Amino acid sequence: MRLGQKILIAAVSIYLVLFFGPLAGFDLFRIIGEIARNPSTLLQQLLIGLANGSLVAIIALGYTLVYGIIELVNFAHGDLYMLGVFMALTVIGATGATEESSTVEKVVAILLAFVSSVLFCGALNAAIERFAYRRLRNAPRLAPLISAIGMSFLLQNIGLVWGGLRAFFPIMGVNAASPKSFPDLLGRIDLFSDVLGINAPVNFNTKSLLVIVVAGALMIGLRLFVQYTKLGKAMRATAENRDAAKIMGIDIDRVISFTFLLGGALAGAAGLLVGLYNNTAVFTMGFTAGLRAFTSAVLGGIGNITGAMLGGFLIGILAAFSDQYFSSRWTNAWVFAILVLVMVFRPTGLLGENVSQKA
Repeated sequence: MRLGQKILIAAVSIYLVLFFGPLAGFDLFRIIGEIARNPSTLLQQLLIGLANGSLVAIIALGYTLVYGIIELVNFAHGDLYMLGVFMALTVIGATGATEESSTVEKVVAILLAFVSSVLFCGALNAAIERFAYRRLRNAPRLAPLISAIGMSFLLQNIGLVWGGLRAFFPIMGVNAASPKSFPDLLGRIDLFSDVLGINAPVNFNTKSLLVIVVAGALMIGLRLFVQYTKLGKAMRATAENRDAAKIMGIDIDRVISFTFLLGGALAGAAGLLVGLYNNTAVFTMGFTAGLRAFTSAVLGGIGNITGAMLGGFLIGILAAFSDQYFSSRWTNAWVFAILVLVMVFRPTGLLGENVSQKA
C-alpha cells in the first residue's frame, strides 16, 4: 500500500471516529475532563487492564503456538480453556477448600487444581490434534478450519453437560447453564494499604499481582524453551519448513503433538487463573475469551510469542479503558476497530510474523 493511500485511510478513520465516536461513548472532551478530575481512575484502569490482558495473553500463546507450527486457527482453543476452568473448579470442590479454609488447605487445593487442569487440557488438546486434525493436515485449509469449529461446539456442550453433574460435583450448582461460583481462595489483600501500609489512591491486590507475575513467567519460560531446548529448536524448524525438518530426521508428528500439548497446558493454567481472579465459571466463557485471545495473537503478530503477549496486554488495557470511559456495550467494537486499523497499516501485526520465533 502506497503512502498516499495510508494517509487517506488514516484521515478517513480519524474522521469516522470523531463523527461516530460519541455514539459509542467516545467523547474526547468529556474523557479528558474525567481524567483531569480523577487521574487515579486512569491508573486503576491501567492496572485492571494489565491483569485482564495477562489472562488473555496466556490464552493467546496457545493460538500462536499452533498457528506457528501448522498455520491452523484452532477455534476450539477458547472452549478448551473453559474446560480448564471447570476442571480446576471440580478439583477445588473435591478438596473442600473454601474462603474460610486455612492457608495450607488453600495452597494444596490451588496446586492440585493447577496440576489437574494443566494435564487435563494438555492431554485433551493433544488428543484433538491426533484424532480431529492430523488426517486433515494436507487437506484444503477449509477442512481443518471447519473441523476446529465443530470441535469448539463439541467442547462447549461437554462443558454444559459437566456443569449439570451436580450429583457428582455439588460445587457445580443446581443449573447446568448458570454461572458457577468459584471459591475466592486468594482473598482481596490490597498490596498498598494492607501490606505496605500506604494510603494509595488505587487498589492493587494479590490477585492482580499473581496473574501478572504468572503470565510473565509463562511467557519468559516459553520463550526460553523454544529458543534453547532441543525440542524447542525442532518446533522452530518444523514451523519454518515441515518437509525440510522431516528430511533432517525430525519427527514432525511428535513435534506437532507436543505443540498442541503445550498449548493446551497453557489454556489449563489460564483456566485456573481466571477462576481464581473472577470467581465465576460458565460454559459459554470460552467464546469471548477465545475471540479476544485470537485477536491478541493477530494484533501482535500471529506466530510470534512476544507479539501474542503484547497483543493481550494492549487489548486488556483497551477493554478496561473502554469500560470506564467509553461504554461497556461498545468495548468489543472498539477492540476490533483497533485491530482493523493495525491490519491496514501492518498486515503482519505490530511485531510482524518472525519465522525464527514461530512455535
